[in-house]
Amino acid sequence: MTAVKRLNKRAEKAQETRRRIIQAASDLFVEDGYGATNLQDIADLAGVAVQTIYFVFGNKRALLKELVDTTIAGDAEPVATLDRPWFTGAVAARTAEEMLTAYVPGSSAVLARVSPIMRVLEAAVANDPEVAALWPQDEDLRYVVQRTAAEAFVAKPGAREDLTTEDAADLLYGILSPELYLLFVRDRGWTHERWVHWAGQTLRTQLCA
Repeated sequence: MTAVKRLNKRAEKAQETRRRIIQAASDLFVEDGYGATNLQDIADLAGVAVQTIYFVFGNKRALLKELVDTTIAGDAEPVATLDRPWFTGAVAARTAEEMLTAYVPGSSAVLARVSPIMRVLEAAVANDPEVAALWPQDEDLRYVVQRTAAEAFVAKPGAREDLTTEDAADLLYGILSPELYLLFVRDRGWTHERWVHWAGQTLRTQLCA
């Protein structure tokens, strides 16, 4: 076996180990809570030594951040939301209507992934100030994404003529929010598909001519 193949197999094994640890953390954090879950529990479920978790992630807070970040992205690739195909494809749409047709399902897919760990994150932040410090407080990254989308939207044919970027960003930020998604899907029992349809229709009413 060549050195390159050995390196590739080692990298694949490391990625698989990382994936198993993150999945185990997600399962246990959701089921038992962040505070009640220790790294040994996660190691046992992932089938690794606890020292492996310390080596790969450092501590439980860093593991939670990795879990949240990869859940939002949908994978472990270092690609920002603004460069993800679902986002770039939506903002490249020809008309405002076409952009919403692509953008709402794409955003909602992120919400569906994130929703199971929202309570975990809220509880962790409430009980451990150092968890909140893992994410920058000076800039709301979700708003940055929605404002970038709004800037593209208001310039497209079919957008309301009196619509400002600020108003469009606020509506995207509010309607396509994890809090509202959870209210309807988790608390009121809506299906994901019903949510996507409602959010799309609501935004068309508010944003399109």
